[in-house]
Amino acid sequence: MSKIARFQTPHSANVLADLRERLRSDIFADRSLRRLVAGEVLFSVGDTGDGCYRIEQGLLKIAVTSPKGEERVLAILGPGSIVGELAMIDGLPRSMSVVAFDNCALRFVSRETFEECMKTHPEIGKQLMVILASRLRAADQTMAAMSFLTVKGRVARALLNLAGLIGDEEGPGHILFRQKISQTDLAAMAGVARENVSRTLSEWQQRKLVVRSSNYYRINDRTALENEMSFND
Repeated sequence: MSKIARFQTPHSANVLADLRERLRSDIFADRSLRRLVAGEVLFSVGDTGDGCYRIEQGLLKIAVTSPKGEERVLAILGPGSIVGELAMIDGLPRSMSVVAFDNCALRFVSRETFEECMKTHPEIGKQLMVILASRLRAADQTMAAMSFLTVKGRVARALLNLAGLIGDEEGPGHILFRQKISQTDLAAMAGVARENVSRTLSEWQQRKLVVRSSNYYRINDRTALENEMSFND
């Protein structure tokens, strides 16, 4: 038995995490602040790639939508993360849609300004490559999960990913979510039908692994959920 790694959004997506604070300030300080309400679109596939954003507050989801309108959430990004970083390299139109998962505050820096900062601090370019490599690794993990995990494993993975972003530890194995999560969002993250999410959560509630009340979740046994992510070699 082995396990597929969870998508490490809080860390792999952290913008310029190991740069000195002064460098981060040089790039994003005093930049224009944009606020989004939950559900508001930051940008869509095909929009002009004119710059990138740093999340100051809230969560963003990176998503793709099928011609039938079915959404798949590829990642959830939290404070300190960057979004739209590909535009810093190629300046091409946006390849993904980004939507506010909850109320957000972001700072924008244009591609032109970013390039000027890189002239003074060339190490920023290297860090951008590290971020892109981390995103690629995360995408590989997601592909593996969609290929090999069962429906229960995918739902467990989605819950545990969210726990890392919006969960508070309440003792060994116990995690309380501090904001509401709909079954539709869980289904989009897990890449399964909403009905399958509902059946899976009902079983876990009967087993006391997860408690759900008004779309607030509480994980009672983290280890048990991690075991749901196992697959046969």
